[in-house]
Amino acid sequence: MRSSNPVLTRLDAPGQTRGYGSPVSTYPSPVVSAAGSDRMTIDDVVVRTVGLLIVTALSGAAIWAAVDTGVVSERLVSPIWIGAALVGVVIGLIISFRRITNPPLILAYAVVEGVAVGMFSMWFESRYPGIILQALIGTFGIFLVMTALYRFRVIRNSPRFSRGVIAAMSGIFVLILVSWVLSFFGINTGLRDGGTVSIIFSLVVIVVASLTFILDFDLIEQSIRYGAPKSTAWTCAFGLLVGLIWVYLEVVRLLSYLRGRN
Repeated sequence: MRSSNPVLTRLDAPGQTRGYGSPVSTYPSPVVSAAGSDRMTIDDVVVRTVGLLIVTALSGAAIWAAVDTGVVSERLVSPIWIGAALVGVVIGLIISFRRITNPPLILAYAVVEGVAVGMFSMWFESRYPGIILQALIGTFGIFLVMTALYRFRVIRNSPRFSRGVIAAMSGIFVLILVSWVLSFFGINTGLRDGGTVSIIFSLVVIVVASLTFILDFDLIEQSIRYGAPKSTAWTCAFGLLVGLIWVYLEVVRLLSYLRGRN
């Protein structure tokens, strides 16, 4: 099976196969695709990930402050929120499917997502004071737990695991899309109305979103092992950013459902 890892796919040689995250028996030693200082390190990934998080946070804080101070009219909150979210999805898909490692484009994604997340956060914070801090603590707590589970090999990636996570993600996106379309016809699927089904759905989404970190950690580990070029660190950082944003948004929703019941 050819790897779904974009870096390892390029390193595959004729007659040699490997599963995503599975051990390689045909190579006696790691294949080096970049030499010396051009090879990616874990520090490269950490620095870029932190940088993207800072850009996202600053972008979100800026648009939040602009609305609070009246620079941006509150009537524009929804259009900005929806527009930024759609633009973010388009840029994210382009980066993902074309395997782009271009820093400006990835930074642009962070800026746009920051605007969308900022508007999203402001809306929920205005209704449930303190919820954003709780969600941030919960999100980074989940990330640390998944890091520990991967570090101590409690959860490991494999072809079956990868297919399962991707299938679950696809199912979630289909359900959300169908629910959104049906809402235009006055049909409530219960996925986002704050009821019991909504809580269960959010919990499932959080679990699946958290498991994507295992795929990201495996990509990082394998990329370093096979001497991926330094530019690959941007791809790894992008993946971690997407996962963190996804978990954060769903944790905010779950907390709002729970607090709405009190």
